[in-house]
Amino acid sequence: MYAESWEAGAGAADLAEIARTADRTGFDYIACCDHVAIPRRLADAMSTTWYDPVATLAYLAGITENVRLMSHVAIIGLRHPLATAKQYATLDHLSGGRLILGVGAGHVQEEFEALGVDFARRGAVLDEAVDALKAALGPEEYPSFKGERYAFEGLGQRPRPAQSRVPVWVGGSSAPAVRRAAVKGDGWLPQGDSRDQLPGQIAKLKRLREEAGIEAPVTVGAIAEPLYVGVPAWHVGRRTLSGAPQALAESLRAYGAMGVDQIQVRFRSRSLGELTDQMAAFAADVAVHLND
Repeated sequence: MYAESWEAGAGAADLAEIARTADRTGFDYIACCDHVAIPRRLADAMSTTWYDPVATLAYLAGITENVRLMSHVAIIGLRHPLATAKQYATLDHLSGGRLILGVGAGHVQEEFEALGVDFARRGAVLDEAVDALKAALGPEEYPSFKGERYAFEGLGQRPRPAQSRVPVWVGGSSAPAVRRAAVKGDGWLPQGDSRDQLPGQIAKLKRLREEAGIEAPVTVGAIAEPLYVGVPAWHVGRRTLSGAPQALAESLRAYGAMGVDQIQVRFRSRSLGELTDQMAAFAADVAVHLND
């Protein structure tokens, strides 16, 4: 949905340059999505190029120092929680505690069928997988969990995560996803909610969390409109926010006013160089005004 035409030919060197730019200029995190295989019926719309999040984030961890590493989102119901825990605990350990584990239900039925997972029950599977994964990523070398689908005890896993608690952010904007984020997540990653929809969703999220008796704060996210810092010399689309840095900052501060804690930004670009230039310009000239 958000891919630029030049990205079709991008490779490892391009990913590395983007990650290094994010690291150097102070972005909070970089993220990678999770798909195992795309059916032919969806290939034209989705492409079949989806980098594995664990392998990709591990590669990028090795060439960065500060930027956090997020799965947005890992379809954890496709795999046993112990296998998932082994991968992400290792990633967190090797990166020095930079993992944010974003999780979601998934939407490609053929993926579930090929891997022997009930697509119709994916929400219930995800609910239990989150609980199991939290147990497996905790401080204990020998974690234990007993649920309807998953059960384990007496099985040691090292290395442990570098973080004492790996943050789990739940993706999705459906009613079940918001409920899941409220009662099981440390953060919420909405998908496609417009500015006028977000306040109501945030209020619902916090109400459900309060009703569940959870006092710990939840990190609320948002995906901003496409951005272009400055006046573009090409058509960037009518929904793109563009213009002077302070004007962009003023527009984006509206997210904070409605209760959003962090925003994902994406930049219109025609090349890798234009993308990294946009990232640097945003960091230097826009981000500094976001908390004014």
